[in-house]
Amino acid sequence: MAEHDERRPYPPVNFISADNWHPYTRLIPANEVNEWVNRQILNEDGGIHNPDHAHLIDADLRFMWASDSFVKKGRYVLGQAEQVMLRAGGWQKARMEQQMYEWFGRIPEFIITLAADYCAQCSDLEFCALVEHELYHIAQETDEFGAPKFYRDSGLPKLKLRGHDVEEFVGVVRRYGAGHDVQQLVDAANRPAEVAHLDIARACGTCMLKLA
Repeated sequence: MAEHDERRPYPPVNFISADNWHPYTRLIPANEVNEWVNRQILNEDGGIHNPDHAHLIDADLRFMWASDSFVKKGRYVLGQAEQVMLRAGGWQKARMEQQMYEWFGRIPEFIITLAADYCAQCSDLEFCALVEHELYHIAQETDEFGAPKFYRDSGLPKLKLRGHDVEEFVGVVRRYGAGHDVQQLVDAANRPAEVAHLDIARACGTCMLKLA
């Protein structure tokens, strides 16, 4: 595989340049992140393939860069997964729909937004942990017996947004090490982190929504 295919994506330099300052947070599609996630994480031959995300292979998911992080509940939000719902009507809804079509050519089912100012300077491990944390928020629906649900017409997995749970802890800790919140679990199991000590959950807007 070519070297440029393996490198993690970075936000455009001019997007976060001090010379390109704006009085508001800007957002742009991050198609390079979509391509990298599909190639390196979802693809079985990817360098950091994770089978936990198999249900996302054909998901209607798009990534975006936000020019700045923002503060919520006293914490900087570095990433957020959301299920797109246009809770508006009339011209307000039309304005939202127009923006989505101009960005993506359609209205995607899910969007993951990453703080470009953070992603431009964080380590590879921190970037991968942040991206996977957000991916874990998009889960496959299950029936009353715990069996995964699929759409009858397309055969694709039925997806939903979920909160921060044990499965996410296990997946991220297994691959990137434990943050403060789960270090006690790791110590109790006598399985210290193998790679790094990260605390991505504290910087996830999706997790914070569940605390509201």
